[in-house]
Amino acid sequence: MDLQWQQLLTHLVGFVITVWILKRYAWGPLLAIMEERRNKIKQEFDNIEVEKTKVSELTAEYEAKLKDIDAERRAKLVEGVNEGKNIAEKIKAEARDDATQISIKAKDELERDVAKAKVQLRNDMVTMTITAAEKIINEKLDDPKHRELIGNFIDNVEKA
Repeated sequence: MDLQWQQLLTHLVGFVITVWILKRYAWGPLLAIMEERRNKIKQEFDNIEVEKTKVSELTAEYEAKLKDIDAERRAKLVEGVNEGKNIAEKIKAEARDDATQISIKAKDELERDVAKAKVQLRNDMVTMTITAAEKIINEKLDDPKHRELIGNFIDNVEKA
């Protein structure tokens, strides 16, 4: 048993020395490296969170700008449609004015043509009356001859 106690004691002293050496020279640096790595990973996660926040802010900002651009685009479309409607109304009004002027000109021309025709008809009637009167005066006026000349005159008037 002595041997076993000695062996056990030797093993125990060796184990303690090994643990002390490992703790002093291996675990300390290993733990420091692990702690440093843990801090680095934590810092990276913190940076990722900060970047996520920045990305969300930028996304929100860009979405707001896109909404503004979309609203501006819609406003310009509405403005363009309204401008088109205004132009169409102006064109319609001009067309109505032109049609009215053409109608007035046509009426005026028609009235002038009617007046000219009346003057021409009156001149023709006067000429025919003078011609008939000349014929009547030149010929002997008996009742059958008189009726014949008047009938011819009426026929000429109807033809004119």
